[in-house]
Amino acid sequence: MGRALRRGPSAGDAIAGVSVALILIPQSLAYATLAGMPPERGLYAAGIPLLVAAPLASSPYLQTGPVAVTSLLTFGALSGLATPGSDRYVALGLALALIVGLVRVLVGALRAGVVAYLMSRPMLMGFVPAATLLILASQLPTAAGVSPPEGGILEQAAWTVANVGEWAPPAVALTALVLLAMFGGRWLHPLFPGVLVAVVAAILLSVGLDYGGSTIGRIDAGLPPLSLKLPLDAVPTLLAGGVVIALVGFAEPASIARAFAARDRTTWSPNREFVSQGGANLAAGLCGGFPVGGSFSRSSLNREAGARSAWSGAVTGAAVLAFLPVAFLLAPLPEAVLAAIVIGAVLPLIRVGPVLRLFPHSKPQFLISAVTFALTLALAPRLERAVLGGIALSIAVHLWRELRVDIRVWEEGDTVHVRPQGVLWFGAAQDLEIRFLDILAHHLDARRLVMHLDGTGRLDLSGALALRSVREEAERSGLQTEMRGVQDRDRRLVDGVVESERDPIGL
Repeated sequence: MGRALRRGPSAGDAIAGVSVALILIPQSLAYATLAGMPPERGLYAAGIPLLVAAPLASSPYLQTGPVAVTSLLTFGALSGLATPGSDRYVALGLALALIVGLVRVLVGALRAGVVAYLMSRPMLMGFVPAATLLILASQLPTAAGVSPPEGGILEQAAWTVANVGEWAPPAVALTALVLLAMFGGRWLHPLFPGVLVAVVAAILLSVGLDYGGSTIGRIDAGLPPLSLKLPLDAVPTLLAGGVVIALVGFAEPASIARAFAARDRTTWSPNREFVSQGGANLAAGLCGGFPVGGSFSRSSLNREAGARSAWSGAVTGAAVLAFLPVAFLLAPLPEAVLAAIVIGAVLPLIRVGPVLRLFPHSKPQFLISAVTFALTLALAPRLERAVLGGIALSIAVHLWRELRVDIRVWEEGDTVHVRPQGVLWFGAAQDLEIRFLDILAHHLDARRLVMHLDGTGRLDLSGALALRSVREEAERSGLQTEMRGVQDRDRRLVDGVVESERDPIGL
């Protein structure tokens, strides 16, 4: 078993696990509808996956299950392939969860957890707020109790805002009640079960006042079904979306585990968390769910409620499974309540301030955030394309910056000092030579050239050859040259121990 389970369950783990389950059950229904899945599929994604993740996790607090951004990415990957809620759509969701699980397990097993950092912070800073706006837009019609004309997420939200007169007062009132319970409850106490209170109150009001709006309806949630018949023909189509979900969806659990490890002064393993989250998704795919991830809010509640080990996650999963036989009690729950739960959960994710603060500090990084933000809104619901575009732009900006070498130049008498900063690699070799020769051309009175290499982080063969070429040109022009700060590992490349190394490819 994993390190997070070695001490065995405690009373705190049991209390915390049940406390999280009381929040997770209604949230899982809400996130299932966000993903385009039948509500009971959210319960399946919140049961066995937690039992699988617990013994594999390195964080004692991380709570796995349906989450907002992953659910939206799931909807984006599947909505163009089948009708949401249909049997085909559900089957595609199972296949997508398996792809996500396999990718994460593979990354963790190969100890390649660093691949998650392809999701650059500026890219995520642009993607998450835009995805949050899309989530809010997708829930607005349901929260207002209206049925807008067919169209995209933003078009339907715009129609809803433009037709306030069509809003259903009971749905709006229930939405306000849920938001008040969620945010007001947190103000009273961090452990106040606002979602649970709102759900119970909404069910009682729905039954007692004969609510006429849309409700969840009958939930046939028996034991999670074992699903082995999967649409293998759709795997190539789902692959890109699955890889994106596997990486983007890992950003939240990684930040959670890292933050809690820092507070407790303990260690955590991104590779183990990849395996843990991968195992949870494999279980979701085999047991009737859809892609899952780590939840910051539920993990925080877990920690504050007294969790001491990953047993708390296992208790949460067991509690959800125990609830399945009585899930029919949720049938009168208005759909507006589920929409309000999603809205309340994602509102804190709208943070545009950090993006705006990038502009005066780094315009290229601001460009990455801004373009990713715009792509996410423009390409909805195919958000995986926006993510891939943001990754491509991040890499392009990085390469563009690495193609130029910053060089500090100063004079001391008849000596010119130059200090290149950064990585001297084959992509920057030509720029390095041009810049050095330009410096020599502007210091015709110099008699000596000193190159300080203590600011170069890495030096490859092309960079070394460029430096030697500059040195030779300077010596041919009558300058004395000296190289300082050469690291031992680079000395042989820079000095050229054997003559053949001066022209290693015979040019």
